[in-house]
Amino acid sequence: MNTIDLFIAELEREAKTTRRALEQVPEGVTGFKPHPKSMELGYLATLVATMPSWITKMINDDELDLRPVGKESHRPANRDGGAELVKLLDETVAEAIEALSKTNEEHLMTNWQLKAAGHVVQEQARHLFIRDTINHWAHHRGQLTVYLRLNDAKVTSIYGPTADEPM
Repeated sequence: MNTIDLFIAELEREAKTTRRALEQVPEGVTGFKPHPKSMELGYLATLVATMPSWITKMINDDELDLRPVGKESHRPANRDGGAELVKLLDETVAEAIEALSKTNEEHLMTNWQLKAAGHVVQEQARHLFIRDTINHWAHHRGQLTVYLRLNDAKVTSIYGPTADEPM
């Protein structure tokens, strides 16, 4: 199995558990923050739903500037409630899988840049960024489950049992 097939299989596997978590996001709590330094639930849930789109950008573009000078920052509009989020997740996962299906191993070895306000924050091979993005996605999904618990929403099983879904 090559790197591309491994990434596609992992995306599909992680999307299933991510979808189940996003389905639990209640409507009307987009502004919830467990702490003043925390991000809002609506932003976090939308971030979790859209992170696969980063993989598409890593394949199709040479860089991503999160805060481009003189332009709107790379921040999707918050979605409210599980149904909207699941639809967005399904779209971004499908686009990422399509981009992966159309690329090749050689392209994944070429460098890609993450920028902020025109400055390179990080530069490395695309396949490393993709790997990091999938890990980062799992991290934010974990944050989301904490927010769900704090809003009395069901926390679904991801890698093992939860109080709501014991094995």
